[in-house]
Amino acid sequence: MHKLLARLPIDSFIALLLTMVALASLLPARGLGAVVAGHGVTVAIALLFFLYGARLSPQAALAGARHGRLHLLVFLSTFALFPALGLGARALFPHLLTPELWTGVILLCVLPSTVQSSIAFTSIARGNVPAALCAATLSNLVGILLTPVLAGLLLATGQAGGHGGISAHAVGDIVLQLLLPFAAGQALRPWIGAWVARNRGVLSLVDRGSILLVVYTAFSEGMVAGIWHSLDVATLARLFVVDATLLAAVLATTTLLSRRLGFARADEITIVFCGSKKSLASGLPMASVLFAGGGSVGLIVLPLMLFHQLQLMVCAALARRYAAGAPAALPIARPVPAAG
Repeated sequence: MHKLLARLPIDSFIALLLTMVALASLLPARGLGAVVAGHGVTVAIALLFFLYGARLSPQAALAGARHGRLHLLVFLSTFALFPALGLGARALFPHLLTPELWTGVILLCVLPSTVQSSIAFTSIARGNVPAALCAATLSNLVGILLTPVLAGLLLATGQAGGHGGISAHAVGDIVLQLLLPFAAGQALRPWIGAWVARNRGVLSLVDRGSILLVVYTAFSEGMVAGIWHSLDVATLARLFVVDATLLAAVLATTTLLSRRLGFARADEITIVFCGSKKSLASGLPMASVLFAGGGSVGLIVLPLMLFHQLQLMVCAALARRYAAGAPAALPIARPVPAAG
């Protein structure tokens, strides 16, 4: 199966995600199966964020404080520029996408940056890898708290498929399923951090397995609720244009600002890659918690799934272009993970 996926022109993890979508379309979870799958998602999400807490080092983020301007620019790109572009696009073209897809676009815009792929692309492009590690880690630490808050505020500013902000129940679920497991992982990090570092392969399977389960459950709910009749090829094409425009605008803005503000080339690379990424690994679990029970989670996560594949392809090409113009060689980076 792995060899077959490796031959496909898309990322292998995206191929697995599409397989889950197809499986949910043919054999959606119903009745007792849906209840069991829902409980499985709850446990998987809690485990996922527990492992995030055990992995992410607050000290790494604090150690990068001397790159304050760089981190500020990445932070503003992730949590200010993206949301502004998403809200602007929805205000200018409200009928371009369905309300559920616009909800997904806004959610995409408030998510934190990736960790693994931001660092890997920065390394390939011969940028400032330590700064990328700090910026991406800080983005995820802050995003655990900030993303649900921004989602609630921004989705309450307009019509978004009935999702007028985040309910008190969803806030409670965020605390129980995301924040508490994350805090527990952080608290236990002195004792389990070394074990986590030694078992990255096994833990990567937990990461990806959790995300695949979330996707299957979300799309099953959509099939059972009968929401897919609203999606056609033209709508998917418009969604592709929206996602591609968002990515292009952020890449162009971060590149221009980095140069205008006098950042070194290595720092520019870090800002461009860390400031333009959105985390699929964080976004899918958050969506399943924030919009649980609505039956439209499958549509809401589509913009993020498409954006994830776009950012991998575009940033891979951009990283090679940066590397071709770099004066010195650095050690070869690890392969780019797909789920970051």
